[in-house]
Amino acid sequence: TTLMLRNIPSDYSRAMLTMLLDSQGFAGRYDFAYLPVDFDTLTGLRHAFVNLLSPADADDLRRHLEGFAGWFVPSGSVCSVAWNDRQQGISSLVERYRNSPVMHESVPDECKPIILVGG
Repeated sequence: TTLMLRNIPSDYSRAMLTMLLDSQGFAGRYDFAYLPVDFDTLTGLRHAFVNLLSPADADDLRRHLEGFAGWFVPSGSVCSVAWNDRQQGISSLVERYRNSPVMHESVPDECKPIILVGG
């Protein structure tokens, strides 16, 4: 149920990512979102990980965002969606990031993964 979104505009933030997901009809249908950033510049690395609550939700998001280009910022980026090869499901993601350097107290909250209880 975990997807990797590629070709996200580099000036996107985690908040913009979740606003996009919600505005596209996926509010309450995902429980994890992470948009990795370059810690020196705090700009996005152009990909994100999203865990959906069900396989059907994941399929819907994959179909909806594949080829998506209606970003909140001017961009020629076209989204590409793939299954996350490394971690699948919320438990695997929590375990992956629990002791990750991204969770250090010095890292701004906006740069950390977000877990949404109940979607």
